[in-house]
Amino acid sequence: MLTWKDIIKFSVKGNPTPNRRVEKTNDEWRAQLTPEQFRITRQKGTERAHSGALCSIYDAGMYTCICCNTPLFDSAIKFSSGTGWPSFTQPIKGNAIKYEKDAAFGIIRIEVICNTCNAHLGHVFPDGPEPSGLRYCINSESIQIEKEEANEY
Repeated sequence: MLTWKDIIKFSVKGNPTPNRRVEKTNDEWRAQLTPEQFRITRQKGTERAHSGALCSIYDAGMYTCICCNTPLFDSAIKFSSGTGWPSFTQPIKGNAIKYEKDAAFGIIRIEVICNTCNAHLGHVFPDGPEPSGLRYCINSESIQIEKEEANEY
């Protein structure tokens, strides 16, 4: 389980190696993504609080990167943070996310990025629930849910 100490270490000393890399030109990303998805994932934008389609969805499934389909978060660790963005306590794998120091807007935060394709996802904060204490605050436009199929007998 990752902790805030691990996150800081990654942001300072380097990130884990991803399982694979996906690299495309901006024109290729624009052709694949909606304008809002491109603005958020490729230009480090953010959506307005409480505006994302995935804020209030708690269906069982896997949240993947909208750009490269890399699994990022399991629905079992999603929680309602009241912040207006989908929130998670841990990534699906330790090397799914890349962490970078973000000093924009006069404050220091830790940006979370898809470690496979460098898509901006959001930020992580040390004010989440136990046991990790982490809150991954993620833009709905940067992820999609692959819902689990219900078994019908």
